[in-house]
Amino acid sequence: MRVTPELNGIQWRKSSYSGGEQGDACVEVGVGTPGVVPVRDSKDPHGPVLSFTPAAWTAFVAEVRDVSWRKSSYSGGDQGSECVEVGVGTPGVVPVRDSKDPHGPVLAFAPAEWAAFLSTLRDGGLPAR
Repeated sequence: MRVTPELNGIQWRKSSYSGGEQGDACVEVGVGTPGVVPVRDSKDPHGPVLSFTPAAWTAFVAEVRDVSWRKSSYSGGDQGSECVEVGVGTPGVVPVRDSKDPHGPVLAFAPAEWAAFLSTLRDGGLPAR
């Protein structure tokens, strides 16, 4: 049985990579909780908290830092201003971001979801703007 640590009075540190104009896409990490790394959404401080082991959190952060990004060959615009980048080398998840905002939010898709989305695009299943 795993015991959930007491989170009252915990100090929360906002991620330096949180994006948005007002910092509205923020993740906070709790500090000072031996044996567990609590993570929450800063917009919902009374909402759910994810708990990671220190080893799992370290592996997650290392994986995120090591993402290689590939710009879509179909990105358009006058100067490539409508660019989507897809992360490669992340088993089990397909990260997608706006190349104009590399420190902004990242969408995460399951590989099957991403494949279905691409198939729908290729088949013309989405209306043009």
